[in-house]
Order: sequence, then structure tokens, then C-alpha cells
Amino acid sequence: MPPADFRIASDRNKHPILEVLLKVLPEQGNALEIACGTGQHAQWFAQHLPGWQWLPSDVDADALRTTDARLATSGLPNVLPAIALDVMNTSWFAGEPPKPHFDLIFCCNMLHVAPWEACAALMRGAALHLAVNGRLITYGPYFEDDVLAAQSNLDFDRDLRATNARRGLRHLTDVAREAQSVGLALHARYALPSNNLLLVWTHHRTP
Repeated sequence: MPPADFRIASDRNKHPILEVLLKVLPEQGNALEIACGTGQHAQWFAQHLPGWQWLPSDVDADALRTTDARLATSGLPNVLPAIALDVMNTSWFAGEPPKPHFDLIFCCNMLHVAPWEACAALMRGAALHLAVNGRLITYGPYFEDDVLAAQSNLDFDRDLRATNARRGLRHLTDVAREAQSVGLALHARYALPSNNLLLVWTHHRTP
């Protein structure tokens, strides 16, 4: 079971995230959620985006069980059972031709708690599995050049690195460089409560 503070944070940030999704997304599409955690976001977004089919995924078996238990009682017709997916795998959907494409790939609060290599892996997989005009949306705390870091983010970064040196808040310029290397670019930036950013990434060009 995910920690209580994680569940509280997910419940708190789902409201401002949804406000942005309603602005930037079309009325319908199909979404893949990376690192679905508790399943709270999958349930909330599927409920409030009825034209979207939502596919939650996670690398952690406990998260998958928690998500499926939550969704089993939701009665929502547009959210699928959670699947096991590790962004670090070269193939996200081995043995499932044709290659699945998504109008949205959503990843919340993963980059700072995963090794840095997961950022490059996320970008590679997103570039491969986004549909034409699709969007990768990432959410979480970042450091930015020429933006004074909030003390809460500095403290959070210190605590993360104290428990695992491979964790920590990422610099937006570094994340953008990884995106650029696979043909993705930062399309929009939204400052949200608690010093978090919602970032919209799109292909440099469409066919």
C-alpha cells in the first residue's frame, strides 16, 4: 500500500492538474498513465474526461493491485485494468503488434523519485508511442534556470538524495535536453500549487 502522504498528495493535486488537462486536451482520445501509484488519478481523470479511455500502468505490483482494487468499485467504463510497465525496458509493449499509440502519455511525480536514467527512458518511450499530435505531460517539482528555488523544493531534494543518491529534483534544462534528443519539445509550462510544474511535451514536427 502506498504511503499515506503519497495518497494525500495525489488527492490534493488531482484538482489543479485536471483544470489544465481540460484546457489542453481535446474532448476525446486515449491515455497511458505511467507510474499510476494509488490509481487516484486514473479514477479522477477518467471520471471527469469521459471521452478519454485511460490505461494506468506501474512497475510496482502493489501499486497495480491498489489501482485495480480502486477501479473495480468505480464503475467507470473508460478506464482499463492497470498493466505492468517499466519505462526502463526497451520495449514497453513487447509482443503486441501493431505498436500502440496514445494521444496522451501522463507521468506524475516519477522523475524525482526514479534514477535519472528513467527520464531518458520515458522520453524515448513517449516519442515512440505518442500518436501524431499526441502529448506527453509530466508533473512534479523541478529546478529551473533563472528561477529562485522554493525552500520546500530544496528541502525535498535534500531529503530524497539523503535516502538515495540517485533520486532528486531534476533541472528542467536537463529534462528538455533528453526530450530534444528524441524529437520532443516543451510546448507549454504551467505553474501549479506547492511549487510544482505541469509540462506539456510534443513532437517537434508532425508528418
